[in-house]
Amino acid sequence: MTRLAIDIGGTFTDVVLEHGGQISSHKLLTTPAAPEVAALEGSAWLVADCGLSLSDVQTVIHGTTLATNALIERRGAKTALVTTEGFRDVLEMAYEKRFEQYDTDLQLPQPLVPRELRFTLRERLTAEGQVLAAPDRAETLALAQRLKDAGVEAVAVGFLHATVDPRHELQVRDWLAELLDPKVTICLSSEVSPEIREYERFSTTVANAYVRPLMAHYLRRFDTRLRARGFDGQFMLMLSGGGLTTLDQAAKTPIRLVESGPAGGVALGARVARELSEDRLLAFDMGGTTAKICFLEEAIPATTRRFEVARAWRDIKGSGLPVRVPTTELVEIGAGGGSIARRDALGRLAVGPKSAGSVPGPACYNLGGTLPTITDSNVVLGKLRPEGFAGGKLTLLPDLAHQAVARNVAEPLGMSSVEWAAAGVLEIGEEAMANAARVHAIEQGKDVTRYALMASGGAGPLHAVRIAEKLGISRVIIPTSAGVGSAVGFLSAPVAYEVARSLILAMERLDLGQVTRLQAGMREEASAVVLPALGAGEEVSYTWAAELRYAGQGHALRVGLAAPLADATDLAALEARFVAQYLETYGTTLDGNPIEMVALSLICSGPAVESLAVTEAATAHPAVVTARAEVFDPVCGARVDAAVLPRRALQPGAFHAGPALVTEAQTTTWVPGGWDLSLHALGHVILDRGSRQ
Repeated sequence: MTRLAIDIGGTFTDVVLEHGGQISSHKLLTTPAAPEVAALEGSAWLVADCGLSLSDVQTVIHGTTLATNALIERRGAKTALVTTEGFRDVLEMAYEKRFEQYDTDLQLPQPLVPRELRFTLRERLTAEGQVLAAPDRAETLALAQRLKDAGVEAVAVGFLHATVDPRHELQVRDWLAELLDPKVTICLSSEVSPEIREYERFSTTVANAYVRPLMAHYLRRFDTRLRARGFDGQFMLMLSGGGLTTLDQAAKTPIRLVESGPAGGVALGARVARELSEDRLLAFDMGGTTAKICFLEEAIPATTRRFEVARAWRDIKGSGLPVRVPTTELVEIGAGGGSIARRDALGRLAVGPKSAGSVPGPACYNLGGTLPTITDSNVVLGKLRPEGFAGGKLTLLPDLAHQAVARNVAEPLGMSSVEWAAAGVLEIGEEAMANAARVHAIEQGKDVTRYALMASGGAGPLHAVRIAEKLGISRVIIPTSAGVGSAVGFLSAPVAYEVARSLILAMERLDLGQVTRLQAGMREEASAVVLPALGAGEEVSYTWAAELRYAGQGHALRVGLAAPLADATDLAALEARFVAQYLETYGTTLDGNPIEMVALSLICSGPAVESLAVTEAATAHPAVVTARAEVFDPVCGARVDAAVLPRRALQPGAFHAGPALVTEAQTTTWVPGGWDLSLHALGHVILDRGSRQ
C-alpha cells in the first residue's frame, strides 16, 4: 500500500511517503495564509521524486494545528451560545476562582462568545431527565431571527441536563435550522461532549462551533485540491487521542483535532517503544514553534479527556479554554527552533514563547527575519551546518545568524563573546523544556530518571542530550526519520474513535438494563465512525473503561474494563478494581463509603500497524567519519573537534563516541563528549551516557 502523511506545523510542513515498505520524506516551510499550498506542493514533489503520482496513493493522513491556531489567535466564526434560562454567564463564571491567587495583574481568559451573543430559552430538565419546562417554538423562532440579524455564523446549543436526555437540544436545533441560513453551523453539547460539568461542556461545544466553519471549509478544500491532482483514495485525519478518523467526522467535530500534530509524535513513540522493548519512554517532540512531551508506559501513552487550549497567561494552568475531548496527555512549551531570544522587562535574557515561524523565519534563513532564535544560536555554535539543511531546500547563512545574536543578545547584555550569548539562549530554552518535564513528572507521580528519552521533530535531536542530562536520563533514542517524526507517527496510528457518556449513580443502584442499553448505543455510535474507514476483512476492537468515585467526591478515577458490564459479578469486580486503584493512587481507601459510577467510555479501533521485528542484533563496528566540524561546547568553554556522521551512511551496529554530529536531510543530532552512539538494527540511533557529568 502507498500512503502519504502530511503534518502542517507552525514553521515547517512535513510530508512522508510510505511505498513498498520504504519511507521517503520532504520538509518545506509552511504557508500560513493557505496551509494546504505548501502541503500540496510538497506532496507533488515527493511522489514525483519517488517516480509516482498522487493517483498511486491509496491513503492520505493529515494532521494540522489550524484549529489550535484559530483558537489562540481568535480567528474563528462569529459564534452564539443558546443555553438554559439562568445560565447565560456560565462561560464567564467558569470555575469561579482565580488561576493565580495572588497575582494582582491577572486577567481571566475572555470567552469565545461575548455576552451580547449569549442567549437563553425557557427550558429545563431535572438531573434525572424529567421535563420541567419544554422549549417553546415561537420563542425559539424569535431567537433565530435575532441570530440572523446579528450575522451569526455558528451556534452552540448547550442545555443544563442535556447529558441525561438530548431531546430539547435536538428540537431547538431543528427549529433554528428552519430560519437560519443553511451555511450557519449548529453544534449540540449532547453530540460534541455529552458529559457532566456544564462549564467544560459548554466551553467544548462553543470551541467546536467556533472553529467548525473554518476547519470544514479548509478540509474539504484540501480534499478537493488533492483529488484535482489525481488522488482518489481515503483522506484521513489524525485525532488528538492518537487515532485516525474520516474527513466527514473531522469536519463535524474539529475540536478533536486540536492536538493532532503532536499526537503523531506520541504514536511514533509508542511504536519505537515496542520495537526497542522500552517499558518507560518520554516522548519529546520539538519543532519550529513549540516542544511537546508525553510519558508512555509499556508503549501506551498517557491520555486524558480534559485539557486546556490557548493558554494566554504565562502558560499557567487555568488560563486557557477547557476542552473535554479524548487526547494524549501532552505538555506543550513555547520553545521551538524559531523561538525568539530577547531581553525581558528586567533586562534578563528570555527565550520564547513568541516564534519567528515560517514568516519571516529565523535570521539565518534570509527570508526577512532579523531577530535571533534558537535555530540561529545553533548555527552560531556550529551545531547546524549549512550543507544539506532541510534536504538542500533552504540555505543557512551563518553570518546573518551571528549578526542577529550579536546585535540583540550579546551587545545589549554586555557580552564580548557571541558564542557564549548563543550558548545562553540554548541553555534557557533547554531548561524551560526540562523543567516542564520535571513538573509534569511530579504531577504524574513519576520518577523521570527511570525513563528513556525519545526525541523527534526538526529541532528535537539537537537538544535531546542536554535535556536528558538535566533530567538525569542516561539513554536517548533518535528514531528513524526523526525530523518528520509526527508525520511518520501518523502512519503508525490505527483508525479509532472514542465516545463517553455520563452515568451518575451509586453502584448499588445501577440498573443493568439501562447500562446495557447505554453500552449498545455507545458501541453503535463508535462503530459508525470506524467501520466505514476500514478495509475489507480488517478486525475491530473495543476497549471499555469506567470512571468511579466515592460518594461526595468531585473527581473520579478511570478504571479499565475487560469487557462491557453485563451482570452483578462484573459490577463487583469493577468496584474491587476501583478500590485497589484508589489505594495505589492515594495511599488509602474510604471503607464504608458508597462508590458511584460517573461515566463510561469506549474506544473503537481498527488494527494497529505492526512494529518491525528484529531477528538478530547487528554486528558492532566503528562508524565511518566523513568530515570534521568545530562545535562550541559550553562545558569545555571552547570549540571542540566533532565527527560528522551522515546518517544515511551509517550501517546497523555502527558506533562512535562523542563529540559528533549525525546529519540527515530533516534534522541533526548533537552527541557531546561523554555520550556514545550506536545504530540499532532497525535504524534508530541510540545514545548512552558515559563519563560526562
